[in-house]
Amino acid sequence: MKGTKWWVATGVTTVAVAATVTGGVYFSQRMALDHGEAQALPTPTRQIEAFAQDQPVDNTQLAVTLQQLAQDPALGTFGARVVDVQSGEVVYEKVPMNALQPASSTKLLTSVAALKTLGSQDRITTTVVASGTMVTIKAAGDVWMTSERLDDLANQIKQKVPTVDQVLVDTSAWKAPSFASGWDSADIEAGYIAPMEPIMLYGARIGATEGEVPRSHTPAFDVAAALGQRLGTNTIGYTDSSEGDEVASTQSPTLEERLTMMMAESDNVMAEAIGRELDATDPAGRVQSILKDAGFDLTNTYIEDTSGLSTANVVTPALLSQLMTATVKESALRPLIETLPVAGATGTLADRYADLSGRGWVRAKTGTLTGTSALVGIVPNATGHIYSFGLMSNGSDVDSARKALDRFTSAIRES
Repeated sequence: MKGTKWWVATGVTTVAVAATVTGGVYFSQRMALDHGEAQALPTPTRQIEAFAQDQPVDNTQLAVTLQQLAQDPALGTFGARVVDVQSGEVVYEKVPMNALQPASSTKLLTSVAALKTLGSQDRITTTVVASGTMVTIKAAGDVWMTSERLDDLANQIKQKVPTVDQVLVDTSAWKAPSFASGWDSADIEAGYIAPMEPIMLYGARIGATEGEVPRSHTPAFDVAAALGQRLGTNTIGYTDSSEGDEVASTQSPTLEERLTMMMAESDNVMAEAIGRELDATDPAGRVQSILKDAGFDLTNTYIEDTSGLSTANVVTPALLSQLMTATVKESALRPLIETLPVAGATGTLADRYADLSGRGWVRAKTGTLTGTSALVGIVPNATGHIYSFGLMSNGSDVDSARKALDRFTSAIRES
């Protein structure tokens, strides 16, 4: 997780996304990110500006330009759909219904499903119960635990249970496999994933609070041990039941805050936890059913996890673009826009778009696996007209494909 500051370009404090009014949607030009070096500024107040009318745009030349850029061999097997959000016109598409590997852009499916089902202000409550001198943490899916919150739990417990001899952690809340079949165990040490247990301290990172550092193989046990240390006991263990009187509780950040943390570093552990909040047994299946019931086209789409780490996941460019169009048009999904990295400024896009016109304007989720690069988001053209895009490059050199995708989306900005 990145720090709590919001990174923007020099002298600018916010990007505004307009609400939909009579079908029209605009970015405020005066709120654009500049092309200067990014600096840390306090988190801005959300600004949503409504425009009374939106004029149709002639996208003919843009379609020609995108067609030319799509021929770049650096893109490998390339799938794309670009949509004029206001009119619904498909400006450009290439094999839009083909099943392609999405990598971490899968997190957009999880995010939309979560916002639709849980709402942006949803929180996870973790309770601690006591039976005599034994306390049990009832893990409920909070992988965002911090040292400060553990301190608070310990203080609450001490007020009701002055002497604690044993700390257990009940991990029975999640029934799904703790490690998906499409994952590589080497990714635990690489910092990309951890065994999915329903409570973790800093996402199971070892010796750090953020970043791609080695993760623990026993994240829930580690939380129990950390709490035990605060309570003066080293008798720690797992359990699949928790009986006793409630003596302490703590709440996670809101879903909107958790999505922001997840998007900042494309954190797989956080994405998997959010998926399990939707369904403790079959998170990926639940995400797909929520989206299908909401009217999204899941033709040729199959996801085995909710983070995009699995190489078995396949999604269509059409679905990814449809998801992004919905985030602009539907108020319940609009918080997702603010969680997306900004080109040249934040998250996984901070080091991209160096001298391109999309810098500061493109908001998008990235996706990266060996041979795969995806970019899914929104961007306004020079007059403020918003476009959604779902782009996937498979079978390509990742660095070269990223640069081609950045040029492709910058061309939309220039139109």
